[in-house]
Amino acid sequence: MTRMMAIVEREMRKFFRSPALMMVSMTLPLVQLIILGNAFGGKIRGARMGVVDYDRGSQALKIHEAFNSIAANIRTFTTVAYDNEATARQDVRTGKLDGAVIIPAQYSRRVLAGDSPKIGLVVDNTDQTMSSSLEAEMQAVVDALNAPAIQPEVAQQIALEIVELYPYVEYMKYLLSGSIALAMYVAVMIGGGMLYIDDKARGVHEGYLVTPITRLELVLGLNLAGTIKAVLSGICLTVIGSLFAGLGVIFHPMAALQLLLLIVASSVAFNGMMFLMMVRVEDPLVPRAMFGVLNTLLFFPSGAISPIVGFPQWLRAIAVADPFTYVVHGFKAVLLKDGGFTAIWMDLIFLFGFGVATLLIATPLFKRTL
Repeated sequence: MTRMMAIVEREMRKFFRSPALMMVSMTLPLVQLIILGNAFGGKIRGARMGVVDYDRGSQALKIHEAFNSIAANIRTFTTVAYDNEATARQDVRTGKLDGAVIIPAQYSRRVLAGDSPKIGLVVDNTDQTMSSSLEAEMQAVVDALNAPAIQPEVAQQIALEIVELYPYVEYMKYLLSGSIALAMYVAVMIGGGMLYIDDKARGVHEGYLVTPITRLELVLGLNLAGTIKAVLSGICLTVIGSLFAGLGVIFHPMAALQLLLLIVASSVAFNGMMFLMMVRVEDPLVPRAMFGVLNTLLFFPSGAISPIVGFPQWLRAIAVADPFTYVVHGFKAVLLKDGGFTAIWMDLIFLFGFGVATLLIATPLFKRTL
């Protein structure tokens, strides 16, 4: 045990002597959280909608009133008056407008006559996020215009009442779980995988093994040191990211305990996986070349960016075996849903089991010499 802890002490001293290395392991996930959390997933605000009104009647005035209400309240879009449809269409094509509404001639007359009136909506569907938001907002306006002026005393239509279990979750909060997982992965890759290969290439490990240190003690010492580095990175990102995202759950003792268990389990899983992949690697350039590939292969299928249920079957199969999936699910369950141990016990079992299994497989593969 003393010999193993000596290896851990040496690895940790080397790690803390390189502040730049510590910062790099946290900077990428933190920047990703701040930039992507604010750049994606938010509600559309301030879009420009052109309005071509060929009718100018009483019913067209109701549409303008609805647009004014949207601009003043939810602010999805503001309107710009146009004289003709051709100019509005061209401005949508060139990006000056995000969409255009066409109110045809005789619209008011057809509304009053019940003659199936239509409103046109021109959108740039190369941007699915923008076009979907404008279409949804316009559909809500049309539904409001179709509602009878005098509601019947007895409800005659089926209504949907939506119950949201949680307050509005901003995308930064949604992305936080993936950023914490990524921070621990980067810490294991840089502070574990890359340093491990560098030390092996310089003969440090071979030097260990001419001492009474056994192969098992060396493997356990290296992995324990790598796990500690990942735990420290995970704790820092959890605290800093939660403060940035406005989540106060980290100050609740039970939630903090659950988060700590998830961080430890995730660190064990990532470190075991990384050690298994690097145990036979000799070239120091290999882990650097693998960094981006592994990041894409493990991070994006995990549900950190988009729900897994939207993936094709082959990508879902990757997600099932991906430890990132269970890390992200566990952190979301604690940070966003207050799910307790009931929601994360399967994640903890998988992550600890995955880490131990990969370590047991990697240990006999560890070579005593270069």
